[in-house]
Parts: sequence; C-alpha cells; structure tokens
Amino acid sequence: MLNFCSGGFCAYACLVSTLQLWLTFAPVADKTAAYFHISLETVNWLSIVYLLISIPFGLVATWVLDSVGLRCAVILSAWLNMMGSITRMFSVLKFLSLGSRSYWYLFIGQCLCALAQPLIIFSPTKLAALWFPDHQRATANMIASMANPLGILIANLLSPALVPEGKHIPLMLGVYAVPAVTACALATLGIHEKVPPTPPSASATNSNSQPFFTGLKMLLRNKPYIILAVCFGGGIGMFTCFSALLEQILCEKGYSNASRFRHQAIMLAITSSLFGFFGFAIYPIAMELAVECSYPVGEGTSTGLIFVASQVEGVILMILLQALTVRVSEDPFSTCALDQDGALDWTTPVLVLAGLCSAMACCYVIFFHTDYKRLHAETIGGDLVKAEDTATADVPES
Repeated sequence: MLNFCSGGFCAYACLVSTLQLWLTFAPVADKTAAYFHISLETVNWLSIVYLLISIPFGLVATWVLDSVGLRCAVILSAWLNMMGSITRMFSVLKFLSLGSRSYWYLFIGQCLCALAQPLIIFSPTKLAALWFPDHQRATANMIASMANPLGILIANLLSPALVPEGKHIPLMLGVYAVPAVTACALATLGIHEKVPPTPPSASATNSNSQPFFTGLKMLLRNKPYIILAVCFGGGIGMFTCFSALLEQILCEKGYSNASRFRHQAIMLAITSSLFGFFGFAIYPIAMELAVECSYPVGEGTSTGLIFVASQVEGVILMILLQALTVRVSEDPFSTCALDQDGALDWTTPVLVLAGLCSAMACCYVIFFHTDYKRLHAETIGGDLVKAEDTATADVPES
C-alpha cells in the first residue's frame, strides 16, 4: 500500500532509537540513583533536560526541516544521538576513575541526545507530505508517529530486564548504544534525496510554504492552532511526565519491575491500556490537524511549535508534580531501592495530573473548530489542472 522509501525506514529507526535513549533511566530510576550515588531528583534531570533543550532548539529544528530539508535533519539527528549514547558510556568506564564526575558525562550524553530529538520527532508530517500522495498521508503519518510509543515501550521493557540490580547499569548503556550507532549508519548511507523525483500530491507539486518567521507569525495569530497547541501540547507534556515518573509513582505503593501492583493487577492493566489506546490514537490525527489548520505554513514549523509548547508545559508539570510529593520515611510496602531518605508519596501529584488531563480534553472538544485548508487548496488545485487539461484537449489541431 505504501511506497515507503529507504529514507523513511532510516528515519523510523532514528526516531525509535531517540525515544529509547530519552527514557533509558526512568524505569530504573531508583537503581540509577543508587549506582551513581545521587538523589531521585538528580536522576529526573536526565529526563527534564530533554524538555529544556527542546524548547530553544525546537525552533532551530523547525527551521532546519522546512528550510534545509528532511534529509539533513534526519542525518544530523542520527549523529547527535549516536554521539550522546557513546558519551553516556564514559560515565561507567572504571579505568577512567571519574568518581563524582561520572554523572556529568551521563548528563552531557543526555544533552546531546536531547539535541537530536526535535530534529527527528518533528519529521513525520514532513515525511508524509513530501513522499506520499494525499490518500496515503494520514496512514504514513500514523506509521511514522507510532515510532514514538514503540520506542517508549522498548525502553520500559528493556531497562528493567537489563537492570535487575544497580550493578548492571553499564550493560544497559552499552545495549542502548547499539541501535543508536546502527540508526546513524542507516541514515548516513541510506538517505540520498530530500524529496522524491516526482511530487506525490498537488500540495507537494505547488509547494508554497511560508518563510520560517512569517509562518511563526501566522501560527501565533491562528486561534484554532493555538487551542490545538495548548490542549494537545499539554497532553504530550502530561504523558512525558507520566512516562518519566511512573516507576517512582508505583514503587512507593508496592510495585516493582518484577512483582505486580498489590491487589490491583487487573485494574492497573486496564487503566494503562486505555490511557495508551486513546492517547496514542489521537497523536497522528492531531499532527495532521496541525498541518490542515495552519496551511500554508510549513509542516515542520506547524508540528514543531506544538512540541515546543508541550516541552514548556512538560517542564512546568515535572517541577510542579515533584514539589507536590510528600516524603514517606518508613513504608513497609515500598519497593523503591532508595537510601535513608525514604520514598515519595505521589498521590496528590497524580490527582492533579488527572484533573489537568480532563480539563485539557474538555477545552479541546468545546473550543477547537477549523477548516481543512490544505485539502481545500489541493481540491482547488486539482480542479484547475483538470480544467487546463480539458481546455488543451478542446483546442483543434492546426
């Protein structure tokens, strides 16, 4: 059905690898803290740094996608991701005798990986618009966007499996470096063109995307787009927080990576499944809506600004939720591998998160209304082409 090019496969591999590296430590946060002799708050900064870096660099990434091209963005992302994964490994090399400096090598590696993330995570709508006809765009965008949950799934399964104890952290970092290096090789050698030889759709043929800064001004004046950016961006920010903090939230209640939630195994499975099913189902749809309601702004700019908004909201939520926790010095049910400071009770933060999630959903349903501007432009363009062909056919030969 889809003429998925080798470049698209390379971009997909890079996207999965990037998401894996982002959440490497979240499922084993307590063991990471114990191994590097740092606090849980310090471990959380390995995830928060992605959000902070994505805010300013996200704007650069949107410019690269719409002005320089998809090929350059994917290859640059792959190299940054690979260098970050290798830098992280320096933190666990014993012969370097880094001592307290080992964490900073880990942090610098995460920063490099964080620079890679916006370049690749903004790309699905650009890839779909440039390489696929209009009747395949939504499916192509969906397949590319699903690399996001796939990478998160792999990280949440692989990290606990590789790190039953803190001493296995070096093994985990080495394993995660393999797909990053592989994806870099695939992107460098496998992506040859930034656009296909023949444009697949009318909008790709008559590409008239606005200049970068003009596009930004248009987006900031577009009411439907602002509503979508706040609501859907807030959803991404909340999911980011939930993914990064999940292990810390559950271990205080008796959950571990090896045992089940106390007396609530079925309910936990149902709620997590529903959260993922409905949350990820709207992801590619919202990306397409961002392009439709903001056309003729470039695809990289329209989707990228939503992710920048989500990172801003995610940073605020991460800091807010951690501030709302209550330290529990002694809890017989806790499975958190922590020091004498004890575990954290996340009841209030989780309730706040649920309330915000409901408020964002209601705001979107009530206030978001838009025309499909890109589809409308393609329809008009297609009609004009047909009219020209008919007129040409009706001209008598001399």
